[in-house]
Amino acid sequence: MDPRDGTGGTGGGRSADGRDRDGEGRARNARPRDGLGRPLPYGADGVERQPEGVVRTPGDTVVEAQALLDAGKPFHAHEVFEDAWKSGPEGERALWRGLAQLAVGLTHAARGNPAGGARLLRRGAAAVAEWAEGSGEDRPHGVDLAGLARWARELAETVERTGAAVDAEAVAPRLR
Repeated sequence: MDPRDGTGGTGGGRSADGRDRDGEGRARNARPRDGLGRPLPYGADGVERQPEGVVRTPGDTVVEAQALLDAGKPFHAHEVFEDAWKSGPEGERALWRGLAQLAVGLTHAARGNPAGGARLLRRGAAAVAEWAEGSGEDRPHGVDLAGLARWARELAETVERTGAAVDAEAVAPRLR
């Protein structure tokens, strides 16, 4: 059982004060979520959540994040990138943080938040471009940073211009 899904587990679930807690007693939202990471009412059917704190190889991170992006789940892809950001080598943290920002920007654009989506897409584009310039690597772990930055800037323009929510699956970027 997963303490984040409200089913209990080792000390997880709802506490006496009504707050969701994980097995270590930390506040952790246990509500189910939809494919874009939005909380649903307790008891609703949601999508399986990404486990947190998973240490993957960079290649596995890219493959898993791409599968989630292709499935229209950028929020979940962001969590995969966030794991790499938190567990990876210090010199790559800005790269993974930038990729996570791109996924969150797509999440906001898909949720119908064009201002937030455009802002985060541009921030992520700038971060991956800056990382590439600083490291001298345009394709770390096979990831096409120049292509991703271009994709993000174009999508930011589109969501600002139209103000409409995007179909995350239809506009998913190609990481490699």
